[in-house]
Amino acid sequence: MAGSVGAFFSLYLATLVLLTGSGLFNTFIGLRLSEQSVSEVWIGGLIAAYYFGLVVGARAGHRLIIGVGHIRAYAASAAILTVCILAQILVDNMWFWLGLRFLAGAAMVTQYMGIESWLNEQTDNEKRGVVFAFYMLMSSLGTVLGQVVLTLFPELDYKPLVFVAMCAVFSLVPIALTRRMSPALQVPAPINARYYFERVPMSMAVLFVSGMITGSFYGLAPVYGVRVGLGNDEAALFVAVSVAAGVVAQWPVGWLADRFNRVVLIRINAISLTVLAIPLWGWLDIPFQALLGLGAAIGILQFTLYPLGTALANDNVDPERRVGLSAILYIMYGLGACIGPLLVGVLMNSLSSALFYMFVAACSASLILVVRPQKVTGEHLSPDAPTEFVPMPESSVAVVLDPRVDISSDISHDPVIEDEGPELDEFTPPEPEASLNGETAAESPQQPKQSQ
Repeated sequence: MAGSVGAFFSLYLATLVLLTGSGLFNTFIGLRLSEQSVSEVWIGGLIAAYYFGLVVGARAGHRLIIGVGHIRAYAASAAILTVCILAQILVDNMWFWLGLRFLAGAAMVTQYMGIESWLNEQTDNEKRGVVFAFYMLMSSLGTVLGQVVLTLFPELDYKPLVFVAMCAVFSLVPIALTRRMSPALQVPAPINARYYFERVPMSMAVLFVSGMITGSFYGLAPVYGVRVGLGNDEAALFVAVSVAAGVVAQWPVGWLADRFNRVVLIRINAISLTVLAIPLWGWLDIPFQALLGLGAAIGILQFTLYPLGTALANDNVDPERRVGLSAILYIMYGLGACIGPLLVGVLMNSLSSALFYMFVAACSASLILVVRPQKVTGEHLSPDAPTEFVPMPESSVAVVLDPRVDISSDISHDPVIEDEGPELDEFTPPEPEASLNGETAAESPQQPKQSQ
């Protein structure tokens, strides 16, 4: 394990530094604009623009990497990101900032793709899980460190932005000085989206809702904290505790997901998230320590929705089509992360800051209605189900690193033959003896256990 991790030290270091700056910025911008009495609509819009840049920029970033190589594409993206950050110090205009956040998202997704495809190209299949897990750890640790570093800036002036720009530039150093050879990339072909929407509609809903909740959280949870009386450092700590709890919970939840019915686990997650969000609706005077406890519990639930939904989808898609599945799931998550902050910003601005956790409760309640074992058919369970549970990527674009994916045999870009699966209806009533492990669970008297 140490050899696998040490071999990619420069890429891991770049990830840590990059996510530290990104994690700090998302919280900082919410706190600073809230302090200046800027509408929550604008705050949500800035977060939405960033995620929109992530989604739209993925294709352009891929082409840039193919055209000029990983190091040059990463360097150009880091330069664009740095300019976007520093320009916010010089120009104080919200419309201009929206454009900057879109460009920043497109630049960062190119950096993520460069690092992730680099790791994938030079990782053997048997080591992919270890490499992936440590990459996720560095991503999440960077986000948490960003919140901690923000507490060192008592005044929300231009200095945190300078620090974020420094992180963007410094992330160039390990990439530029690495001795590893740059890998080659294949030109992507169109993916048949209809196959995935018909095969795993419940998982699509889970990923979309997860994106709405998580995207809103990074931009508007700090604003919520300030509105309920927290100081800026306490609001940053509230976000840090939530994220850290979600990171730590990935592995215990993964252990459960490999041994129990994943549809039931998602439903329990949604029910628990709905219930725990209710005390934060603003009708109770909650002490800071209790608020941190609730934030940690909600963080565990919200940050495990993504990997649970992904695992459920992988259980019900042919193994050779999982690269395309990862791409479609990422798009669904990104669209949710675009819509969520905008919607929450409008609600918080029009009504009350308590609407943030009312929105969280409404989203999770919708999953209670949509994700039900009774909808499972058992028709298309993958032969290797239950597939390996993979922690949630902070960057949300770690497609090719997924240890469940075999790039060499993937046919996601090939046409789907209609008789490949004669019945794609997820809503056929289940057989009495059918297992309810996945969206299309196989007939089995007992849930099979995941072999690690």
